[in-house]
Order: sequence, then C-alpha cells, then structure tokens
Amino acid sequence: MALLVAFSAAAKDYTLLSPDGKLQVSVQTGNHLTYALSYNGVQLITPSEISLTLEDGTVWGAGSKFSKAVRMEVDERFPSPLFKRNQVRDHYNELRLKAKGWDLVFRAYDDGLAYRYEPAKPVTVRAEQATFHFAGDYPAYVPYTGNGDNDGSQFYTSFEAQYKHHKLSEWDRSHLVFLPITIEAESGIRMCLVESDLLDYPGMFLGNDGGSSCLYGIFAEVPAEVARDGYNKMQRIVRKRTDVIAKDTRMLPWRGIIVAAEDRQLAQSDFVYRLATPADASKDWSWVKPGKVAWDWWNDWNLYGVDFEAGINNETYKYYIDFAASKGIEYVILDEGWSVRGKSLLDVVPEIDLQMLCDYARGKGVGLILWAGCWPFNEDMEAVCEKYSKMGIRGWKIDFMDYDDQQMVQFYRRAAETTARYGMMCDFHGTYKPTGLNRTYPNVINYEGVFGLENMKWAPQSVDQVTYDVTIPFVRLVAGPADYTQGAMRNAIRGNYRPVNNEPMSQGTRCHQLAEYLVFDAPLTMLCDSPSNYLQEAECTDFIASVPTVWDETIALDGKIGEYVVMARRKGDSWYIGALNGWNERDLEIDLGFLPETVRRGIAFQDGVNAHRAARDYKKVEVSLEGRKVKVHLAPGGGYVLACED
Repeated sequence: MALLVAFSAAAKDYTLLSPDGKLQVSVQTGNHLTYALSYNGVQLITPSEISLTLEDGTVWGAGSKFSKAVRMEVDERFPSPLFKRNQVRDHYNELRLKAKGWDLVFRAYDDGLAYRYEPAKPVTVRAEQATFHFAGDYPAYVPYTGNGDNDGSQFYTSFEAQYKHHKLSEWDRSHLVFLPITIEAESGIRMCLVESDLLDYPGMFLGNDGGSSCLYGIFAEVPAEVARDGYNKMQRIVRKRTDVIAKDTRMLPWRGIIVAAEDRQLAQSDFVYRLATPADASKDWSWVKPGKVAWDWWNDWNLYGVDFEAGINNETYKYYIDFAASKGIEYVILDEGWSVRGKSLLDVVPEIDLQMLCDYARGKGVGLILWAGCWPFNEDMEAVCEKYSKMGIRGWKIDFMDYDDQQMVQFYRRAAETTARYGMMCDFHGTYKPTGLNRTYPNVINYEGVFGLENMKWAPQSVDQVTYDVTIPFVRLVAGPADYTQGAMRNAIRGNYRPVNNEPMSQGTRCHQLAEYLVFDAPLTMLCDSPSNYLQEAECTDFIASVPTVWDETIALDGKIGEYVVMARRKGDSWYIGALNGWNERDLEIDLGFLPETVRRGIAFQDGVNAHRAARDYKKVEVSLEGRKVKVHLAPGGGYVLACED
C-alpha cells in the first residue's frame, strides 16, 4: 500500500511521524538543514546538521532550495527466505524533499529513522556532514579502532574491537569508532546507529570532539595508490588517498537510527535488511543453500585416533568430509593453506588433490568452500570462480579486506555479483559490518566483522569474551548476521581460560556454546572444533548438527545488554529457545505462552550443577511445557537451549 501527497515546499519546517505516531522526525530547511528525533515525547536527538559537498564546491544542505515535498506511506511485506524470519514487514512514512538534481529522503518507522541523498546523476563527493546531537550525555557501547591518533591509518581495521562502555562525553578522541554503536537514552530507550545499502560509497566512522554528546561522521577518501602487502602479501594496503570520498556515485547509503523501548527489541531488529536494495527478482536464487560447516583452522587441523598425520593433506580433508557426512553437516571449508602462498589462487599445494576431494565430498553429499585472501581473489576473480565452480566448489570465504572506503565497498559488490554468476556463495571475513548486501545478493551468506571465537586462540586472560557475547545481540548483530565461529568443546570457567593456539578453548560453559547457535544469526554457521572432539561429545554434536541456520520466525523474549539474552526461533513446526548469560549467576523464568497448544514437551541442555567449577558440565533433560513457563538456572558464563516438540 502506498499513499502519496505532494505540495509546495515554501515552508521551512517539516514533521514526519512513524506509523504508530510514537516517533517524530523534525526537519528544518533554510539557512541550515537539520533533523531532530523524539520518541514517545522524549527528545533523543536535538537539531543536527547534515550536508553533502560535491567536488565543485556545491553544497547540498544549508541554503538548498527544495521545490516540492512529497509524502508517502508504505506498508508491504516481502519474502526473506535466508534470514532470521521468512517474511519482513516494511511499514513507514516517507518525506521526500525534491531539489534540482537531487532528492533528500526521510523515512520514519515505528522502530527508527533513516535518511539518504538520491542524486539524479552520478556525482563526486568531497565531504559529507552527518551529525548526531544527542539530547543528553548518554552511556554508549563503543567499538574503537586504531592504536594511535585519529588519522587515516585508522581506516585500516578488521572491525573486531570489543566494546568500551562509557558516556558520550568520555569519548577517546584519539580513536575512530566504527558502526554499529548502541546508546542508552533516558526512560530505558535505546538507539543504535547503523547504515544500510552501502553499495558505492565509503562506510561511516564516528568521531567526537571530546567532552560533548555530539557525534559526527568520518569517511575514508578514495585511494590514489594501493599496494599488495600485509599478511602474507594478501592485503590491499592504501599508500595515498585523494581528496574526495566517493567518485561518480549515484548510490549513497541510508543513515539509520534504530529506536527501541526495550533492549530485547534491538536483538530482533531487521531494520538494516529492510532498507537494502532487493535482490534481482528475475534471477533464480534457490541454489543458495545455508547450512553448517566443519571448519579446520580454529582447531589447527588437530585430529587424534587416526592412522595418518593430520594437516593440510588429502587424508585429513577426507576425514573432515566423512565427519560432516555422518552428522548431516552441509559443508567443509578448506581454510588458509590449500593454495600456494604468495601465488595465484589457481595454484594448489601438491599435498591437496582438489578435484578428488570435490568428487569425494559430492559422493558424500557434502559441499566444499575455499578460503581466499582479498588481493589474490580480486586479482583473478573471474578465472578462479570459473575454474573452481566447474570443479564443484560451492563458495568462498574471502578474508583480509580490512577497509570500507569506496573502492573496497565496490569490491564487495563485484565479488558478490561474480560469485553469483558462477553459482557460488560468499562468506566475507576481515570485513566491515553488514549493510544489507545479503538482501541484494542472497549468495552473500555471512560476514565476520565481529570479535569472534577465533580470538580465543591467542587472546590474553584479561579479555572478557563472555560479556562480549551478551553484548553483541544488542549492537553488532543488530546490523546483520555474524560468522562468530562458535562450537568449542573445550570450555573454561572465568579463572581457567588461557590461550592455546593449537588446542583452543572458549570462555563460559558448554551450554553457553550450544546457545550461541540459537542466539547468534548466521546462515552459514561454523563448527569450530576438531571432528575428533565432536565425536567424543556425541550428544552436543548431534544437537548442533540438528539446529537450523535460517528461520521462519525470530522473537527476542528477554534480555539486558551486557548481562543476558533469551531468543526464540521457529523453523517449520519446530521451536527452539536459547539463553546466554554473562558472568553473574542468574535464575530466569521463560514465558513460552507463544508456543502452539500442540507443543507439550521439549529437550533441554542446561548448565550442570558443577558448571561453575567445570565449564563442560551440562545436563540433558526432558522438559514438560504444560505450564507454558520454564524456570532456568544459568551458571556464570552459562547458557540454556530448549528444542520443543509436538
């Protein structure tokens, strides 16, 4: 449904309400171009200036003349079969301010504000002014990047920082901050800053002049000189930049401010996905198959009880394939080491017969995915996709991008489009946050951009991964799925964790690891540990292997950022509940009144009575659901999962 009203734009002030009337956007034009935001009568953002400066000095913003304002209401639903729910409702009120050669569009949703510039023809952008004047000195969850002064070197990052929790006025001016960030406003209101539809423009970092509650956007300029360097010469390193942030672009992203009355609402958000460009409906995307992956790198190819030396060789990968086939796991990944280091991805190490492994995996009903560094993949993109798709490879895990300037953003789109033409999926690592590319190209099946479990191979004991785990559902995961790479079978209580590169462990309990398969969104989900360890832990492994990776319905039942979260998921007629806990022991009562009447029992994995002493301690129990409420005790760093049955 869409209703349009057009009128003369002589007035300088505009008000845009969300469909439920709770969120109000105020736009002022004239000598300044500003927006402001309130929710339920609470002022969240005071007038904040925005503008765009083109290469020739033209400014879209203060002083711009708008010839017309067009209002529209849209309420529609669209299918989303590879997402956290199989259908998304897109309901908003829109205000479109029309100027000569460009439009400025605002949308008010019940759960947030978005705005973007829409040029009539390609433009080169010298600078963008994006400010956020918050109405108070609110606490925020802030992911810093860089190790030095706020300069261009900080644009180089893996986007994996943990969060600092402090007031906006305590911002560290020497560092940039990447999106998303979550701000705790008054009256329990939460805001999450995001961007969507980033297809031909640099990603936005945030700065603060210090001592204030105003944030502003910072953007990397277009590179003028790049070189192959960095880790094993696989990275694109920027040596010099131009003085513009985007060249010849018509696709500027949406700037978004998600608003939630409760923490849990952030954990079920589809705001970024809604705003993204839809996939080409004329193309068949049914070949994109989500699923789980037996992963080699985290466990260091560390097998035991076998009669061959484990490593990057045919016998090891046949063992991984056999394991995946025996558990119904859809994929095996060949991570770093399958191709000749420093050469083209067309060169395979002599220890690997890749065609034989593809044929072997196909016979077992298992697909293979290959890892690739950014530079070599970009260098031979067409050739490697053509060669390995013919061989039977199902997708790519592409790594070490570590930038989000315009050129790198263009690489993502080109990689998605090229792999799609060859029927291959993309899992982006060393990547910026999701911005909806997985809607535009459904073969983009996952992203990293998260301080995932891989860090437990080397992170010092001072790193608090458990608290991070119960923070990201309300911050990083608001933007989209994350290849966190969970599934550790070696688990440690808070005082027992230590980094061990070739036999790594997780922080928190065994059930904490199981619950991450239900709490974290990941259409392509890793099983990070060794097949040998999984075979010793059949109950847990069988549960992990049985859990879907995309869902028909997702409901965040409860949660508090940095403390705990409870999620419910449905696939077909099956319901799953997962709870993750921080370090404080906790008792919860989970209300399951939403379950169909036919669901009367479930199977639960819960922290054992001694999980606070031995993190691997768990108990598998049958649970009656007749009363529609379940009492759960969560150990420090604990977790809980419940699979419901008719």
